[in-house]
Amino acid sequence: MIQLEQLHKSYTVDGRQIAALKGVDLHVQPGEVFGVIGASGAGKSTLLRVINLLERPDSGRVVVAGQDLQSLDGAGLRAARQRIAMIFQHFNLLGSRTVAQNVGWPMRIAGWDSPRMAARVNALLARVGLTEHANKYPAQLSGGQKQRVGIARALALEPQVLLCDEATSALDPETTRSILDLLAELNDELKLSIVLITHEMDVVRRICDGVAVLDDGRIVEEGPVSQVFLHPRSPTARRFVQAAEQVDEGTQRDDFAHVQGQVWRLTFLGDRTYEPLLGEVARHAKLDFGILAGRIDRIKRVPYGQLTIAISAGDLAAARQLLATRGVQVEELRA
Repeated sequence: MIQLEQLHKSYTVDGRQIAALKGVDLHVQPGEVFGVIGASGAGKSTLLRVINLLERPDSGRVVVAGQDLQSLDGAGLRAARQRIAMIFQHFNLLGSRTVAQNVGWPMRIAGWDSPRMAARVNALLARVGLTEHANKYPAQLSGGQKQRVGIARALALEPQVLLCDEATSALDPETTRSILDLLAELNDELKLSIVLITHEMDVVRRICDGVAVLDDGRIVEEGPVSQVFLHPRSPTARRFVQAAEQVDEGTQRDDFAHVQGQVWRLTFLGDRTYEPLLGEVARHAKLDFGILAGRIDRIKRVPYGQLTIAISAGDLAAARQLLATRGVQVEELRA
């Protein structure tokens, strides 16, 4: 659905050239929820705005739904942008318009007649749970309600792609979960391709299928969320995962220094998460072990578990072999 090839983008600030994107390649499949995570200044917002050419790259290609956007004239680009909707961190609602008028605004600009527009607005407000707020103004709404208005407005012209610019970072945790659940439902129902930028790995874990880690204008890691979240390779990805799990890597290393034997991290994915595999392995390989840390959660809808154990005795080769046959990944944190 989205192909970004060798994108470069720079800005001039106080007479200096600042590179925001440095040769970015990215592919998003139809119906995929794709996360882009990075710290402030990594280039996330620039990357998102390049997808609909609100920012034009200095070089590279932007292809959405098979169209090379840079090859389009003004009318063609405006038509293409109707299929690429966007929601924003600070909602960007029109304060002098009601909720219904905000949702209907893209349709009014597109020239829809009043009956068609009214029917579409009513359907969208019902879908996001705001029917009773149709005649209120943005100032009368909570943050979560404002973002639901933004989502309804973004869906007005039945887009194929939804771009989310830090869409939950201004919301409290409970409201964040409700907005992410709504986006996941819309992805399932409408088969939207969603690109979501964030600085929170927990947001990526909850909703995304794939993720790219952006650092200083470059993608330093990319892949399925299960791979990047459970087995991060780059220092940047590891920092985000540790923040999401509230793990201090330095403290963890210090804890291991006082542990006898080998330290392994075991990763269980899917239904294996709930099976009593560790007890089976301990009996089979006669392991003596202690549990140092553990976590069970979900990546999107898939359960996963990670256990960090210290093994002081037993047949390690037999344990490894049995864990492998049961689909459990073993990482040696200390030999």
